[in-house]
Amino acid sequence: MSTFFRFFPAFSLILACAFGVRAEPRYTSALIEPINSFHNHGSCIVELPNGDLLASWYKGHGEKGDDSVKIVGARLRKGEEKWSEVFDMADFEGFPDCNSALVVDKEKKLWMFWPLLVANRWETAILMARISTDYNTPGAPNWTWQTPILLKPGDVFAEDVAAAVEEFKKTLPKELVEAYGDELAKLKEEAADKYTRRMGWMPRSKATVLDSGRILMPLYSDGFSFGLVAISDDHGKTWTASRPIISLGGVQPSIVPRSDGSLVAYLRDNGPPPKRVIYSESTDGGMSWSMGKDSELLDSGAGVEGLRLANGHILVIHNDAEKGRHTMAIHLSDDDGKTWKWMRHAERWEPDKGAAAYPSFTLASDGSIIACYTYTNKTDNPGETIKYIRFNEEWIMEGDK
Repeated sequence: MSTFFRFFPAFSLILACAFGVRAEPRYTSALIEPINSFHNHGSCIVELPNGDLLASWYKGHGEKGDDSVKIVGARLRKGEEKWSEVFDMADFEGFPDCNSALVVDKEKKLWMFWPLLVANRWETAILMARISTDYNTPGAPNWTWQTPILLKPGDVFAEDVAAAVEEFKKTLPKELVEAYGDELAKLKEEAADKYTRRMGWMPRSKATVLDSGRILMPLYSDGFSFGLVAISDDHGKTWTASRPIISLGGVQPSIVPRSDGSLVAYLRDNGPPPKRVIYSESTDGGMSWSMGKDSELLDSGAGVEGLRLANGHILVIHNDAEKGRHTMAIHLSDDDGKTWKWMRHAERWEPDKGAAAYPSFTLASDGSIIACYTYTNKTDNPGETIKYIRFNEEWIMEGDK
């Protein structure tokens, strides 16, 4: 790791406070492992209390249809520049293990959430969780506890879905209502069924831990094409399902606290055009959510993640095109996401040359911003890996060069 990221943030913060001096833009990057022929996807990254970085992702020759898919990880030790060799994080042999989400809670327990696919369809996912308190040594964490998390969305879930369907019928253009009529009817039917509303909830973005200690694990369903949140107020002993985060195709929510105590969820747009990052708001700690709306940010139907900085600014990283994953941008807001004053690209390829997707954010204790994502080269060295980048707010404000 560069000297800057060990010493510069604290020093620059002192200067900025004393003299109003803005820090210099800083950026570094690395491939966590060499580009290879495997499908490397759905990554997440977290800083551990000792300063190490831990990344996880799923690796195999496919996704839901590949029973060999497993979750792997790698570690960047504090003060070092090279990532460790890749190690296994979870592997239910004979079943696909897919998108993983990492978080360290208020008790300094490391959690990993992921979906175990029972029958090679997203709708058959069971939400799994592992805990470690022994994660500071080289290699994989020592997992001390594991359990499925079984959620029970109740009758209010069915009522919310039915109300949303009727709202869609009133407000959507007639041609959309006609085109999606069968799907809207199916939504109501499946929301009323205990089995279908309890199965298939999967993580994508990292969990959020509120100041109160409440853990919010955002989830989504490919069957319903919307999200909800698994909520724990007792450090993960028990879990409750929030009310659904409903929109027309908004999935894979990423939750960000705002300065007024409310929450905003940014979602991938799997719905009809125009393709935009969808957002939904909560004023009760994540228990209920507003109907999702389109933001001004483009989205190609790919993963989105948000992050709140120590100064209250909000970042969103996403594929900033209506089609394709060849371009990935980081937007920065200083007014809780009302406007996005600054933007810089993390990646830009010609559409047939490469891709970047499924980003994950974390904020380091030294003030730097860390992201990782799927990195695909389609040209001179074809293959895929997970890329890691580390930068500061000033790098975004500098804009594309």
